[in-house]
Amino acid sequence: MNEPEDERPSFATRAGVTAINVVPPALIVLALFGAWELYVELSGINRVTLPAPSRVLEAAWRNRDLLAENSVVTLQETLIGLAASITLGVGLALLLDAIPPVRRGLYPLLVGSQTLPVVVIAPLFVLWFGFGITPKILVVTLYTFFPITVAFASGLAVADTEAQMLMRTLGANRWQTLRLVQVPQALPYLFTGLRIAVTYAMVGALFAEWAGSKGGLGNYVLLMRNSFRTDMVLAAIFLITVLTLAMFVLVGLIEKVVVRWRS
Repeated sequence: MNEPEDERPSFATRAGVTAINVVPPALIVLALFGAWELYVELSGINRVTLPAPSRVLEAAWRNRDLLAENSVVTLQETLIGLAASITLGVGLALLLDAIPPVRRGLYPLLVGSQTLPVVVIAPLFVLWFGFGITPKILVVTLYTFFPITVAFASGLAVADTEAQMLMRTLGANRWQTLRLVQVPQALPYLFTGLRIAVTYAMVGALFAEWAGSKGGLGNYVLLMRNSFRTDMVLAAIFLITVLTLAMFVLVGLIEKVVVRWRS
């Protein structure tokens, strides 16, 4: 249901809330970069060991085409892996909710899958599937499907029981109750799991690229490290952080559109 016009927050109010959320962390980041720059200038530390932020930004700008090219590779692996993870996570959550014996038997295996160290699994995937995109997608999927599955399954389990009983009283079948009651109420849980997953996704892709890759930011970081280009290593790390934050924000924006009834 749409809110009455007089109850909707004004543009100024929304802008003020956004500023409150954005300005403090931005000021802290600027202060940290300023302190970093000052330390490098005053300490006389070797610029190869620790380049100043200004030098990192300059190096990033000079190599922007190469960074952009490798970013596209890593983003492709990350997004495809996330799509596979969402499909697998939602499917498993629906299965766990529909069949309790399956939940009791499968849930411990799902937990156990998260104990597998990605630094060990990634090289094996590369050995089995080669240096292409397949092992990267598998690592991202393995690394991210669990929070999506658990969050969505929890949302389905805690859906309003009275609403479900009312649906059955009105003659609704299992599918109609799931579609009209459980899934809408579980969507906020799903997006909570997805926000967690996106912070893991690029890390999984990077691990897979470190294990063996022809491109991507993970491979680029290794090459720059071996060339003692600390400035470019840091530039790639900053770019990875920005891309991860952008995906996190994008999930939040999608949630606002999909879960419009949530305050």
